[in-house]
Amino acid sequence: MKSINTSKVSGTQELLPEEQAKFNNLKDKIAETYHLYGFQEIETPAIERMEILLAKAGGDTEKQIYKIIKTGDKSAESADQALRFDHTVPLARYVTEYESKLTFPFRVAQIGQNFRGERAQKGRFREFYQCDIDIIGRNELPIAYDAEIIATLLATYKSFNLDTPVLARINNRKITTGLLKFLGLTDKVAEIMNIIDHAEKVTPEQTKASLNELQLNEKTIAKIIAFINLHGERSFVVKELNNLEIDNQTFAEGVNELDQVLYLLESIGLQEQITADMKIVRGLDYYTGTVFEFVLSEHLNIGSVGGGGRYENLTKHFTDKAFPGVGGSIGLSRLFFILNEQKLLNPEIQDLTDYAIIPVSEHEYDEAMSVASKLRDKGHSTTIVFSSKKLGDKMTYASKIAKNGVVIGSEETETKLLKAKNFQTGETTELNIEVVSNPEDFWADQ
Repeated sequence: MKSINTSKVSGTQELLPEEQAKFNNLKDKIAETYHLYGFQEIETPAIERMEILLAKAGGDTEKQIYKIIKTGDKSAESADQALRFDHTVPLARYVTEYESKLTFPFRVAQIGQNFRGERAQKGRFREFYQCDIDIIGRNELPIAYDAEIIATLLATYKSFNLDTPVLARINNRKITTGLLKFLGLTDKVAEIMNIIDHAEKVTPEQTKASLNELQLNEKTIAKIIAFINLHGERSFVVKELNNLEIDNQTFAEGVNELDQVLYLLESIGLQEQITADMKIVRGLDYYTGTVFEFVLSEHLNIGSVGGGGRYENLTKHFTDKAFPGVGGSIGLSRLFFILNEQKLLNPEIQDLTDYAIIPVSEHEYDEAMSVASKLRDKGHSTTIVFSSKKLGDKMTYASKIAKNGVVIGSEETETKLLKAKNFQTGETTELNIEVVSNPEDFWADQ
């Protein structure tokens, strides 16, 4: 009987070794792809000063910040430090602090845990991994980098070898903003953006009702609803947008930028993985241009599995210097939960040790340690089964934690002739640890 509650805290993720291996596999593939596309990895502290976090946070986000209360403090009001809730704010501080030492455009990757005190629910966590990439410019940043971010993230999803394709839904907030201003709704842009952002989470009738609450006339509501339902390939959507004859510079800039981003992605063969979609506006108000979300084409009910966009000034709260950028993020904890629940991950991925050395008795312990040391020198993960149990029991244990087993008894100690048993195939092969350097070269008789 447990003397204390040992269950994990609500809203956190805790995995068994076989699940952790799958999680780590995804995280490693993300890091490898980010590196392949030329992103430099940094790691900022999980603890930030409150004034840094509050410079950007507001509304619900501010309420979700985990404050660090020191022993003796009377209340949370006195806390001057907190846990970061995303990678964006720390990146803004980082760029401001080190801008004289950075090379721009600065291509940066951040993979780590963030913390939000939101209500824990299925697939949503209070402690979670996010895997971000950003490209930051000094004063300016060409629109082509927007396409580069999207291409990198599509390649990252592809590296997971999923059975279902990933689709990038792409828009530009300037298009929506320009349209609403043309319709005389400048003072309602933020509210309508929020309604559009939630349109897929409610019924069409509810969306129309929400627009009605803003006291819009029926004709205007019809135009907005027709607009947000527009989606498809580049040539079709751009043509339809131009046919609207919207006399607004912001709208025209947005259509042109969307056209460029989609064209660049098509030019590298990604036309089947991208679509223009006017429903995508992203809820965060710091996005100013290109916005995008990723979905699993055959599991649309799951919702977004990643996203991002363009922002004009990353560091506006910290400096008067302009650092425009574009970035995207994969919420790894949520993505893993979804893929694992839907059984879309490779079930064969296991974090098994390469070799388990199994001494028959304590008389072979020194030889077992010597063999293990040589195997590790060759780059092979190796464990030793120190146990007084019967050999059969030790072999059973070894088969659960390792790919291969090597039994060492008095004869092996004397002759130095070793045999490795592949637990998956049952095949036993002679092993010569003195001459090999690669796993493929490990078998002495091939």
